[in-house]
Amino acid sequence: MFEKVLIANRGEIALRVIRACKELGIRTLAVYSDADVDSLHVQLADEAICIGAAPSSESYLKIDRIMSAAEVGDVDAIHPGYGFLAENAHFAEVVESCKIKFIGPPSHVIQKMGDKDLARARARRSGVPVTPGSDGVVETDKDAVKVAKKIGYPLMIKAVAGGGGRGMRAAHNETSLIAGFHSARLEADKAFGNPSVYIEKLILNPHHIEFQIVADRH
Repeated sequence: MFEKVLIANRGEIALRVIRACKELGIRTLAVYSDADVDSLHVQLADEAICIGAAPSSESYLKIDRIMSAAEVGDVDAIHPGYGFLAENAHFAEVVESCKIKFIGPPSHVIQKMGDKDLARARARRSGVPVTPGSDGVVETDKDAVKVAKKIGYPLMIKAVAGGGGRGMRAAHNETSLIAGFHSARLEADKAFGNPSVYIEKLILNPHHIEFQIVADRH
């Protein structure tokens, strides 16, 4: 079992991890931005280290600052929560290279499935049906319009590194498509440090069936 876990997240997500660690008798190290200095997760963790300014791009997405906090705090594991760097294969790889346990999938698994566009491509190669959409990342709004003409509206613009509903925009016509393309990229860049998006057909009133698979070693 771990002695001390760094929680590379904030808010309710971090609180859930802190509560679980307390139940298991594991010490916790919270990281926080300037804006979160008085947040509950900072107060409830056993230790806390500031890792930067309020924008997530200057704090929760800064791998070097999180790893510096891990070294200062002498942790033996890092829990990414979800969102931010949770599906960032490079982050998991850096954690592994520092001989710290990454509480989540191995970096090579995240590399294959964390990027939504690559995951779609892998599913297609495996014969798994996927929602009609772009063949890869959509680089410009002109490319987005071409995709729309090919598969028709309504569409969903989605961040390849997305999670938690961030970097997603519905589009029902060309005007909302172009506006949504740029706003989704901007939000994705701020939330995940990666502005790349892809497009797929928007399914209206779907039945959502989700499989939660727990398959790490912890």
